[in-house]
Amino acid sequence: MKLLLLTLVVSFSFINASYSQENALASSLARGEEIYVDFCVTCHLPNGKGVAEIYPPLAQSDYLIKNRKASIKAIKYGLSGDIIVNGKPYNGTMAPLGLSDDEVADVMNYITNSWGNKNTKMITENEVSEIEK
Repeated sequence: MKLLLLTLVVSFSFINASYSQENALASSLARGEEIYVDFCVTCHLPNGKGVAEIYPPLAQSDYLIKNRKASIKAIKYGLSGDIIVNGKPYNGTMAPLGLSDDEVADVMNYITNSWGNKNTKMITENEVSEIEK
């Protein structure tokens, strides 16, 4: 009986933790979508496809997933210079958006889980705060 009770408690703890993580991600995605619409949609478009040869795509973007820290840094501090996205070169400037660390995390969670992107590790405010210029 004690083993059954212990098993149930442990199982419930894992289910609760999983639900909490899913709930946290869902909340972050909702906030991130709002930020995307306010700050990013003009260049990267509602579908995340960007503008050929000018603004790189975020949709199905190998750069976002392979260059997690650089992507966070670009949103946090801006970006200028050459990058390669899905095998195509881009050389433009993205001004810093003036977002807080939690807003950067939310918009990163949104774009890395939208338009065919799948991020298996949630981006946190703490992770963003550790990215230096």
